[in-house]
Amino acid sequence: EAHLQQDSRKSMSGRKPIAKEKRAQSGDKYSVLLPTYEERENLPLIVWLLVKHFEESGYSYEIIIIDDNSPDGTLEVAKELQKLYGEEKIVLRPRKAKLGLGTAYIHGIKHASGNFVLLMDADLSHHPKFIPEFIKKQKEGNYDIISGTRYDVGGGVYGWDLRRKLISRGANFLAQFLLRPGASDLTGSFRLYRKEVLQDLISRCVSKGYVFQMEMIVRARQVGYSVGEVPISFVDRVYGESKLGGTEIVSYAKGLLYLFATT
Repeated sequence: EAHLQQDSRKSMSGRKPIAKEKRAQSGDKYSVLLPTYEERENLPLIVWLLVKHFEESGYSYEIIIIDDNSPDGTLEVAKELQKLYGEEKIVLRPRKAKLGLGTAYIHGIKHASGNFVLLMDADLSHHPKFIPEFIKKQKEGNYDIISGTRYDVGGGVYGWDLRRKLISRGANFLAQFLLRPGASDLTGSFRLYRKEVLQDLISRCVSKGYVFQMEMIVRARQVGYSVGEVPISFVDRVYGESKLGGTEIVSYAKGLLYLFATT
């Protein structure tokens, strides 16, 4: 009886590692691209959350930090995180200046060893707890892209004032009306891509800034890539100031009109 109890304990304690081992052996690896600029306070927490949720779910991963020469010492914090978690998990690919989001992704993809790539913000507005749901959804439908949506049932936005909510809702409504993209959240930036799909879409896109994310989904529809959606809770950045200003809003309007004219 003692032997049976011991065997039972071994079996129960071994269930979770076996599941993790199967996922690790699936051959899929997830490269998280984290472009950063002045994210010194947020970076340690977002990395800790990423490590936590990937380790618990058992998927193979790496976190690629692309810092654009932040004056607040973000890169120094990233180096300490690399010492803590290891060079295999934390990959540093800094750049000499602030060169834009699209080029940050291009730079990061060159160093990504995974066959799937996750794009997300480093300011804690995108919670890593949704990543296992992204992966599950992708596998269920064999999708090329999974997009986190704030505007479908179960999604939401927290911490924004009325002005910011109106801007976001208005921008998304205009894009839906003009472009008919077949996705509920065009301006979000929390997404999972097959690596080759992301590379192809980036090569097709000409937009910069906030329009870049919108063009990615519009081009995906043009090419015929499949897009699945997962409802997410978007929370306004914890530390630092939002980078959305009047210039970005004008750029968005110009980009929207360009896409309307060319798609």
